[in-house]
Amino acid sequence: MRLLIIEDEQALLDQLAKLLEREGYTVEKATNGEDGGWMASEFALDLAIVDLGLPDISGVEVIRQLRADDKSYPVLILTARDGWQAKVEALEAGADDYVVKPFHEEELLARVRALLRRASGWASAEICSGPFTLDTRGHSLKRGDTSIELTAFEYKVLEYLLLHAGEVISKTRLSEHIYDEETERDSNVIEVFIRRLRTKLDPDDSLHPIETLRGQGYRWSLPRG
Repeated sequence: MRLLIIEDEQALLDQLAKLLEREGYTVEKATNGEDGGWMASEFALDLAIVDLGLPDISGVEVIRQLRADDKSYPVLILTARDGWQAKVEALEAGADDYVVKPFHEEELLARVRALLRRASGWASAEICSGPFTLDTRGHSLKRGDTSIELTAFEYKVLEYLLLHAGEVISKTRLSEHIYDEETERDSNVIEVFIRRLRTKLDPDDSLHPIETLRGQGYRWSLPRG
């Protein structure tokens, strides 16, 4: 996978490049919006990481331009700004996610991986797997023609497992993606959600859509539709 980082703070740029290269990514770098914008439009990329506070052309303008050039790969923005307005502006311009500086390296890596997986997999608002159809717009689930009622957290767990079908998802990773940062996380609660989902999705115990891999986590086992 080929990534572009546009960041004017040289030390942070080098830090991010080394981090991502250690993870096996090929990394291109730019220290300003003009160069970064050109690279974002001309290079074959899988994802761009864009700082909003660039010294010449703003990160938001870079994002607007690459979307105008019909570049559809994911964009993760970096921002030191706490205000929600800057984040909303960048998301409206076409960014897919954001990380606020200072950030934990593992958080950034997790967000990069998630964006890449989504870009290479589930693009439709309706996710179909086996007899199940999950409508990500309406937050609803059907097994065949039968609707299945889910609580908000049951839906979050199921959506994440479906988006990463075939992957082993640990309790920790699942918790990180269904809870906000202020919520105290309890792995026992995840087990409760999984148990309730199994009862609702597979009451006759015939499909086994959610596998448990002891000591590792859970995996959605049914094929994509």
